[in-house]
Amino acid sequence: MQGVRRIAALAALFCTSVPAASQTVAEGQARADYLAWLAREPAARAQVLSFKTFLQMKDVEDVVPTWQLVRTASMWRNCSGPRFEVAPIAAWQHISETLEYVKKHVEPVIGEVEALSGYRNERLNQCSGGAKASAHRHFYALDLTPVRPLSRPQMIRSLCAIHGFRGQEYDIGMGFYSGMRFHVDSKGFRKWGANGQGATSPCVTGNYA
Repeated sequence: MQGVRRIAALAALFCTSVPAASQTVAEGQARADYLAWLAREPAARAQVLSFKTFLQMKDVEDVVPTWQLVRTASMWRNCSGPRFEVAPIAAWQHISETLEYVKKHVEPVIGEVEALSGYRNERLNQCSGGAKASAHRHFYALDLTPVRPLSRPQMIRSLCAIHGFRGQEYDIGMGFYSGMRFHVDSKGFRKWGANGQGATSPCVTGNYA
């Protein structure tokens, strides 16, 4: 009973309720798993509190729930890596800039988003197939999916339009995966498609399927 109360208290501190996203979350990275991680890791609780305070100072704490921002790679289990991890403090400024773009320009055109993957340490990034210089390594990047029902063509068309209009101002990189999953980072203005090449970006080809 005491353990249940403890988890409930942690939920009140760290969780914001959001609707279920349209993209499946990797096994082991649901909110209940996050709460269990916090309950058994005192150091993680302190890190999350500090990170949350930083996001509040930057006025981006309400863009995506903090617990989603500490999800690592969706392939964490196959790679025997951490399912949740707080990025090094030196990288927090990077994600705050990405979140500012998401807040001001992504969510206004496609609605709320859910973060599926954020910071990845070097080993996990390599195992999960990330590029050596991946923007996830230094917490510039988030893999996101819309929360509200939306077709893939609608999503891509809207994101490409706003990336073309505002992306360079924020140094935004944008990539698209299969389904409704897409990548946003603030490491540099660029775009790419499923094979990682700029020429195959649907923003270039106009193929939104």
